[in-house]
Amino acid sequence: MSNHDHISRNEIRKDAIQDGFEATVSTVGHVGGVVVGAVRDVGKALGGLATELFEIRDAARKAGEEHEPHA
Repeated sequence: MSNHDHISRNEIRKDAIQDGFEATVSTVGHVGGVVVGAVRDVGKALGGLATELFEIRDAARKAGEEHEPHA
């Protein structure tokens, strides 16, 4: 092995730090995507619940009006 092929300890440390940083950023990005997807799904579920509650309210109002005595 010649001196040109020798990697210094500092270069090895730098490469290890760089690889660790890249792995961390990749994981944070993946977790962020999971969190965004979960928040989106919760929003959709709550929107669906709100729609159902409006439909139930309207159906109850209509049923109440049909059973009121007419003057």
